[in-house]
Amino acid sequence: MFSEISVPSRTIMTPGPVEAHPVALRAMSASILGQFDPAFLQIMDEVKEMIKIPFGTKNEQAFAVDGTSRSGLEAALIALIEPGDKVLIPVYGRFAYLLGEICERAKAEIHYLEKEWDAPFEQETVIEEIKKFQPKIVAMVHGETANGQMQSMEKIGQHCKENDIFFVVDMVATYGGVPLEVDAWGVDIAIAGTQKCVSVPSGLSLITYNDRVEKVLTSRYQKELGLSKDIRNANHISSNYLDLSQLQRYWSEERINHHTEATSMIYGLHEGLRMMIKEGMDNVYARHAQNDQAIVAGIKAMGLGFYGDLTTKMPTVTPIMIPKGIDGEAVRSLMLDEFGVEIASSFGALQGKVWRIGNMGYSSRKSNVLHVLSALEGALNYYGADINKGEAVKAALAIYKK
Repeated sequence: MFSEISVPSRTIMTPGPVEAHPVALRAMSASILGQFDPAFLQIMDEVKEMIKIPFGTKNEQAFAVDGTSRSGLEAALIALIEPGDKVLIPVYGRFAYLLGEICERAKAEIHYLEKEWDAPFEQETVIEEIKKFQPKIVAMVHGETANGQMQSMEKIGQHCKENDIFFVVDMVATYGGVPLEVDAWGVDIAIAGTQKCVSVPSGLSLITYNDRVEKVLTSRYQKELGLSKDIRNANHISSNYLDLSQLQRYWSEERINHHTEATSMIYGLHEGLRMMIKEGMDNVYARHAQNDQAIVAGIKAMGLGFYGDLTTKMPTVTPIMIPKGIDGEAVRSLMLDEFGVEIASSFGALQGKVWRIGNMGYSSRKSNVLHVLSALEGALNYYGADINKGEAVKAALAIYKK
């Protein structure tokens, strides 16, 4: 016989997933509604409008794609890519390669502009590469969780706009944690997710796009054969499930029967967004910034180093160098087992060299910051690391007492 699950309580300070907001979790336990029930359609319409606010956009189109964040990334890229299209991908961390993986499977011609992961690009460097390669699409990551770095992009977006190049941006790690300006930055499609600063369980991706993209979708629209034998298109988007031209019509007044919506997830998304907006986006960003300052102050006071350029570090992720002679995974395990606190390791060349502390959404709370600093100090002390004992929490409290 199987027993009822028993889920331990954790303080999750990773770059995702994060602790879900209790209001969102309560909403997800509400009764199921049919996906075309007028009460549910009202919830969808409100979600559409709320999604736009953290994106900083007045785009008509903004909605959720069923699936984790990469479902939205894939939907966005395959909506634009036709075989042989040229895509430029500037790489300063792990997740740019994910964009390339998606583009490769869509049969694009990919050009990577690569650099060390310790900082983002100078915008002029990317613009020069755009001029050389002449792509149809530039695909970038705004905030790289692998290294905690954040890319400035308003000049890149302006150049793309002036030269009729599509600018696709992964904003998964920054949406709801830092101010975003999709329209002002010239971003054609932006993608986010529920499991980070929105404080909702993983399972939906958020997307917004402008009229330029919508024209492409209209030109590629094919209605599912079981719904119509008339609307066929030789240039249709390669995926049915992730077909933005059909998803847009499910989320609009047309309401085509594309898929069975994950209604409980939409409830949670509605409440996660509503709680952010109720707090006030400026207050949300200030909270993340203050908690980030406290984390950084605590890590410095402990005597630990950081990976990468602190001037371009995003407030939602802090990359910490693992001290020499210390087993990073042993420290993480002790923190989880004895303190109930989870932090993350990193990827690729940074695996085993860097820890990452997340500071996102509902997890971005003073109590969590003090807890993670205490747990990290306790674990390092247990394993004999040469640190400044008793200083981390004191330094963080100094930030909060200002």
